[in-house]
Amino acid sequence: MSDYRALYRKWRPRTFDDVCGQDGITDILKYEVANSKLSHAYLFCGSRGTGKTSCAKILAKAVNCLNLQNGNPCNECEACRSIDSGIATDVIEMDAASNNGISDVRDIQDDIAFTPAELKYRVYIIDEVHMMSSSAFNALLKTLEEPPSYVIFILATTEYNKLPTTIVSRCQRFDFKRISVDIIVNHLKRVADAEGIEITDDAARVIARVSRGGMRDAISLFELCAGARKKIDEELVFETVGSGNRDDAYGIIEAVGKADFSTVYEIVNEMVMRSGDVSVFWQEIIDSYRDIMIVKNSDKAKKYLDLTESEYETLSRIASKFTMSRLSYHVSILESAMADMQRAFNSKRSIAEIALTRMCDPRLDNTPEALALRIEELEKELARLKYSSTPARNTEQITEAKVQALPSSANEDKVDNTSAASEAQPSRADAVYSDWGAVIEKIGAIKPALSAAIAAASVYRNSKNEFTLRLAEIFAKKISSSEQDLAILKGVIGECEGIDPSTVKLNVLSKNQSMSSAFSDIENALK
Repeated sequence: MSDYRALYRKWRPRTFDDVCGQDGITDILKYEVANSKLSHAYLFCGSRGTGKTSCAKILAKAVNCLNLQNGNPCNECEACRSIDSGIATDVIEMDAASNNGISDVRDIQDDIAFTPAELKYRVYIIDEVHMMSSSAFNALLKTLEEPPSYVIFILATTEYNKLPTTIVSRCQRFDFKRISVDIIVNHLKRVADAEGIEITDDAARVIARVSRGGMRDAISLFELCAGARKKIDEELVFETVGSGNRDDAYGIIEAVGKADFSTVYEIVNEMVMRSGDVSVFWQEIIDSYRDIMIVKNSDKAKKYLDLTESEYETLSRIASKFTMSRLSYHVSILESAMADMQRAFNSKRSIAEIALTRMCDPRLDNTPEALALRIEELEKELARLKYSSTPARNTEQITEAKVQALPSSANEDKVDNTSAASEAQPSRADAVYSDWGAVIEKIGAIKPALSAAIAAASVYRNSKNEFTLRLAEIFAKKISSSEQDLAILKGVIGECEGIDPSTVKLNVLSKNQSMSSAFSDIENALK
């Protein structure tokens, strides 16, 4: 039988000094062991692959070692060798995912009544302890608080928030942080040199990034790439993992910025055709937007980004083409689409393409983020036109066109801005109907309910006796569907203005609808 062992097992730390990226924790554990100041119960918390179980096994060896080396186990004495080989009966490892009932805890309670058979301490290592049932936790409480002097509990979990506070309060807690990319890269290079495998710096960095702070995941992925039996570079890692290459994500972002629909759909199609996971690709896009925001808002962006040099250069170039309003709008759509993908597993591609289409053109959306983006773009266009030397497109004409556009609806005939520019147009102040208070008062004498409904309306008037009311949606729908209310409004407005009510044109719109359509008309006026 082959004695080959996976690299992550072969390179598992054997002393506290071998543990990568957890110096604060290992220094404390070494001190406690060296000075015999051991706790009766330890709680190791943190994400997967950060060294929790490794430290638990090292601690179990250290407390039983016959020849301590400055708090580290010697790995040569009989106690260390028996624990390493897995034959030590006094070191018990339990997987709480499968041994999580009250009967399992009662077995522990029965066992600790007896002193260790061979070693100084009996050590219980309970992995994924958050999976234990409530009854099992309750049964463990008293034992965990006051175990015999020769018993040590080491609990490990990836989901600390699921543990009862009564359990946490009885343990000495250590939080294992994610391992930094630089530490993982350096360790991968050491493993590669020892194993005679060639790997480039950029490939090691991509592996470290994909592993998301987990050393075990990084070494496992490194071993997978090494199976190709050739030098490990970026392309090999991308091919092996099926993700991590942000070229497509950057391509999508650039295409969205240019509203290049064809390129957007082509990239999505190519990704799907090579059996890529849409949700994984979507996460790459979200991560890329996060990186763009950091580049735009920090002069120390490299410190916070796990990118190769070529990726950073590409990202910086893309970031210069986006404003924060556009980034905020895009991220809101990306997050919403990600949630939709989790609910509709079989429609991921459709959800992705619809979301990307909306990102290309904010006019397809009425969300606050989309409207904020459109406001920003209008301000930029007006600022550009203010200093333009083209007589036909001066600021005054654009302002007049904007005034005419405000009361318009996407469902009504648009004002002809070409003719409007040549006629005497009302100023912005004149576009707001100033006699609305008198109209409300007269309608109050006829129909008080209608008067109350229109009291908070925003009203605009143009030179064609066209009046536009912007109301809360519930009132707008009710009034626009009532011929009686419309007749009363037209009659009273005609009376106040001294004109024939039949010549009054009345548009009743909800405020949301009016705002969106107003932006559309302004944008058309600027074209």
